[in-house]
Amino acid sequence: MAPPFTVAAPGGVRIRDRLRVTEGEAAVLRLVGEHLGRLQRTDLAVRVGIGRVKAGQNRRAERKRTLTVGSSSRWAGAMTRVSEDQYQLSLRCLYDERASLRRAVRAVEARLAVPCGRREGKVRGYADQSERWAKQRRLTMLKTRLTRVEARIESGRPGIESGRPGIVAGGRRLAKSRHNLAAARLTEGRWRQRWDAERLFLTADGESGAPHGNYTITVAPDTGEVLLVLPRPLRHLANAPRGRYRLTCTVGFSHRREEWPDRADANRAVRYDVIHDPQRGRWYLDASWSADTAVLPTPGELRARGGRLLGVDLNADHLAAHVLDSHGNPTGEPLTIPLGLTGPASQRDGHLRAAITRLIAIAERHHCAGIAIEDLGFDEARATGRETTGRGGRGKKFRRTVSGIPTARFRERLRGMAFHAGLVVIAVDPAYTSVWGGRYWKIPLQQHNPQTTVTRHHGASVAIARRALGHRVRRRPGVTAHDRRIAAWRATGQAVLTPGARGTASPPRTASTPTTGGRTRPRRGDRLTLFPDLEDRSRGHPATTRPGREGPAENGRPRQERLQDSCLRLTEGSP
Repeated sequence: MAPPFTVAAPGGVRIRDRLRVTEGEAAVLRLVGEHLGRLQRTDLAVRVGIGRVKAGQNRRAERKRTLTVGSSSRWAGAMTRVSEDQYQLSLRCLYDERASLRRAVRAVEARLAVPCGRREGKVRGYADQSERWAKQRRLTMLKTRLTRVEARIESGRPGIESGRPGIVAGGRRLAKSRHNLAAARLTEGRWRQRWDAERLFLTADGESGAPHGNYTITVAPDTGEVLLVLPRPLRHLANAPRGRYRLTCTVGFSHRREEWPDRADANRAVRYDVIHDPQRGRWYLDASWSADTAVLPTPGELRARGGRLLGVDLNADHLAAHVLDSHGNPTGEPLTIPLGLTGPASQRDGHLRAAITRLIAIAERHHCAGIAIEDLGFDEARATGRETTGRGGRGKKFRRTVSGIPTARFRERLRGMAFHAGLVVIAVDPAYTSVWGGRYWKIPLQQHNPQTTVTRHHGASVAIARRALGHRVRRRPGVTAHDRRIAAWRATGQAVLTPGARGTASPPRTASTPTTGGRTRPRRGDRLTLFPDLEDRSRGHPATTRPGREGPAENGRPRQERLQDSCLRLTEGSP
């Protein structure tokens, strides 16, 4: 089982503001974006043709000189950098696809090796011959796809290094929707607008020492004025000196307003991206920069400081959470936060942000030092889910549930928002959290919170937080129930009795608060406590033996007789 670890802080910042441009300014921005987009796609094709080579052999300087003729030196530098990033990302995706296909092929071959209706070890054969035949056809299809992927990775034309991924400028999903406009609920005109907007290139990399951190797209922090350097073929459209175009609108960046002006005034690098949204007919300006590396506390340091943690269990339709103290004890009530991940992508992202905002508010209200989550990854389940998650409607429903859980987006959103709120995110191994949480924590949580419906997901949140704190998930044996009269007492097995020297005297034990007198019954209404082991009491406290009663000499009598005599003497001595 992997140890818990602290999720790294976000490495950059990205903010957005709207550009309220006129129709003429929108036409100029569209012309610039289309011209630079054609140049960038040409450079991307050249980079893919070069193949997988070392960083110094990708001929970036040569490509940049070629692009400078039709744009500018800084525009060309941004285009070559974007082409390299797209190529490396596509190559990593190609490697991931090959690994996924190999896992699926191994899973199907293992089940085909077992006769129908039988089981060999942990591998179960298919139910009947029809299902087996369908899986044989699927295995052939998977091997064909794997052969194509391996050909892209390991082979190439003569004289060209290997590694040629397929890249669609504008997005493969949007390109495929062109052939299914009715299913995508798009018309041909609307699809063309989205396609052209995705293929625009209006990205200007920042430069330290340049005016306000960027020479190509300059934004003045005091006035919000936006200046854009035009490519050489479009310099005739300039309305400002040195081939620049000035927009009549201004920007202010209301989000994180304090950081952006400080960085721009210090002439530190700030990257700007002009984005066009054809569905709303709006233009936006994004500003981004790299953040300083932050050193976050480890789980051991958080445990040493005695901070609380908020355990969170991510599910398809809700978040189950519970607050734990530094000793691993649940405090407060179990919490349930609905997600409602339906609708378009922007709406789902908004619901996710709202749920994370509630989590952060709960953590701040309970003075938590961090939030504990699971290090979830369903790559294996998505690759071999048809072979390992059951058959029929139940298996299909489970696979749909797994595919609908936004694990990566939730982790990325949470770590950024929690970092800005001053909280630490700790990820733990997700093994058996739901099973053990429902087995060991569901019933105790329900007993403590009878007015709340407790599920096994709340128990899983407790298990996650305990694992992040370094405690075992299972409860200790003999833990007493919560009661205000014994809340200060420790549970069974937590305190260790250290016996004193034999023959020494100790203070008399009483059933209530000790008094200054020497009697064990100061008042007639006080109760007497019969200790379970009178032998140990008589040996350890010889001073408390009453006159006329034999002390250690009675040790040879049976224990049951001594208890009966004690009860009889108490009855005779009562009025």
